Parts: sequence; structure tokens; C-alpha cells
Amino acid sequence: MCVKKLSKNPNFYPVILAGGRGTRFWPLSRRKRAKQLLALDGKQTMIQQAVARLLPMAPPRRLWVITNADLRAPIREQLPKLLASQILAEPIGRNTAPAIGLAAFLLLRENPHAVIGMFPSDHVIGDEKTYRTTIQRGIEIAARGENIVVLGIRPTRAETGYGYVEAGGAFPGDALRVRRFTEKPNAEKAAEFVASGNYFWNSGMFLWSARTLANALLEHLPKTASILQKIATTFRTKKFGRTFRRLYPKCENISIDYAVLEPRSAKGEAAGNIICVPAEFAWNDLGSWTAVHEHHASKTAGGAKNLIRGESVFVLNSRRNYIHAPGKFVAAVGVTDLVVVETDDALLITTLHHAQDVGQVVKHLDQNKSLHRLT
Repeated sequence: MCVKKLSKNPNFYPVILAGGRGTRFWPLSRRKRAKQLLALDGKQTMIQQAVARLLPMAPPRRLWVITNADLRAPIREQLPKLLASQILAEPIGRNTAPAIGLAAFLLLRENPHAVIGMFPSDHVIGDEKTYRTTIQRGIEIAARGENIVVLGIRPTRAETGYGYVEAGGAFPGDALRVRRFTEKPNAEKAAEFVASGNYFWNSGMFLWSARTLANALLEHLPKTASILQKIATTFRTKKFGRTFRRLYPKCENISIDYAVLEPRSAKGEAAGNIICVPAEFAWNDLGSWTAVHEHHASKTAGGAKNLIRGESVFVLNSRRNYIHAPGKFVAAVGVTDLVVVETDDALLITTLHHAQDVGQVVKHLDQNKSLHRLT
């Protein structure tokens, strides 16, 4: 990718989606302290890092966060530079299509030339200069017409937990047209995709003009789009909070991938106007304790790959363990591939192989009212 001097685009509005619970990071992640509020990669929390990466491209007054009622207050504490009115709390989770759709209808009223960047709040990004240059390229494409831009990650393995983007013909510059989206394929299909060389992981990062997104929702999700339009007309008035709480739950519960991207890509490469900009920066969504272990283990010297957080540590004949027990003496003797996470009121013991299943613990706790305090 050709790297040129980054310029701020006055029409660029980053929107960070931060409503998830991060159940696979229990017991550290809770309803009021979800994954995006944790410091899993350094001293700053995940959402603080997400905002810091984008501030060179847009000032705080153009940065929006969409979260839930449990997380709005702690997010405001962690992001004091952002306007309180631009940290929106969904009254009920309705997936990514209504969330980013609301931002589109709001921003279309504020700036008819707005270009929206949709960013998850909990990703780890390496080489932030290249990251911002890639986004700038996406902004230029999105502002050019009815284009939808996805940042595609070159796959390094046959991962079944990610969506895939199949690239088609070339787009002017260094981008590619999108042929189709495939959500979380099985292992055989994922291996086939990676071997073909023309598939990318769907990063969940998108760019589009507010008008393009609003029109796409009106076409593919008309009922929800109509509701979002009504909510948007009351923004910055006394009626907004009440209208938001009353109407938003009536929106369909659907992701932007299923609502817009898949039906758009079904139109064909040229008609769909979906463009993939390959991302040349390091990326990790840290989707589980296993991913956190792998991410940090890649930076450690030696072959044992133990990541242990405690007051003091003793390790003997142990390999590839992730143990989080701050303030405790930790002894790991003859153990392999363990994940152990301790908090004041809970203890998680699993393996690197089964860490993806930790969300099942939260489901169990949700179903048992006597244990609700642990969620």
C-alpha cells in the first residue's frame, strides 16, 4: 500500500460499537465491566485504545460510542473527552444493524456529507500509522459514491470463528471488489478459503457515507429504518430519551452483515458496490482467553510460553499456561495448557483448548437468579 501523509477529513465520524458483554472473558468481564473496559493489552483499556487510535483522524466532538445502559457510566469515566450526548446507551441490544443504522440517521441530519467508520471497541491493532492510512483510503472510497468499504484481514490460519470476505475483481487503486460474504464456515470450508488465496477475514470494520448506509437500510430493512428515522428526528431534544427507549426495542435484532452486506453482495460485484481494502497492519480480536495467551506468548522469550500474573510466581515443568491471580503467590507445577482466572468472588479453571466455551458459564449464571451477582 502506498503510504501518504495523513490528512484529517472533516466529514469523517468514527462510531465505536461497545455494547457487548464479553462473556468469554468471565470472570473478569461482567455486565458492568465488560471486555472493552478491561486492560487486556497494556495499561489502557480496550476502548481507550480504540479511541486513541482514531483521535488523530477525528476530534472528540466527532467520535461516537454506542453501548448499553450498564456500561454507559463506566465508559464515560474512561473517555472523559467525549461528549456525553455522543455516548448512546441502547435500551435493549438489537445487534449491529440497528446500532450503526441509528448513527447513520443521526449523522445524516448533522452533516449530509458524513462518512461513518464502524469500529469494534475491543480489537488489538499493530502499526497504527498503517491502520490510519488504510482507514483514510477507505474514507476516500466511501465518500466517492454508494460504496460500502470493509477492511479485510489476510488470514493466517483456517479460523472458523470469523466471517470471510471473498475478493473479486480489482477496484481502482489497491482495493478489491467483494464477491460475497460467508459467516463462520466449518473447518473444511475455512481451510479451502485460506488455500484459495482470495479470501480475507471480515474485520468488522466498515466505512460508508451516512447516506449510503441509510439508503441501504431503507432498502433491505425498511421497518427498522423507519423506526430509526423517527428516533433520529428527536435527537438533541427533550423527547429523545423517551422516544429512544420506546421505539428502539421494536427494531429487528439483526447484524449489519445479514441485513445489508449479504443481500448487497448477492447483486454481483459491480452492482453491490462493496469494496474490500486489504489491511496490512497486525490485527487480533482477542476473542477468548486462548487468544490473549497466544497474543502475549508471541512476545515472550523462551519456549515455555507461561503467562502468569501474581504477586510472585514459582513454575516447575509447566508449559503454555495462562494464570491470572493478582496479589496471590502462584505455583504452577507439572501443568500444561491451563487457563486459571481468579477474582474476589469467582474462580475459572479451563484449558486453552476449551476457553471458547467460557460463555456457557455466563449462560448458566444468567439462568440461576441466586448466582446473578456473578454476571
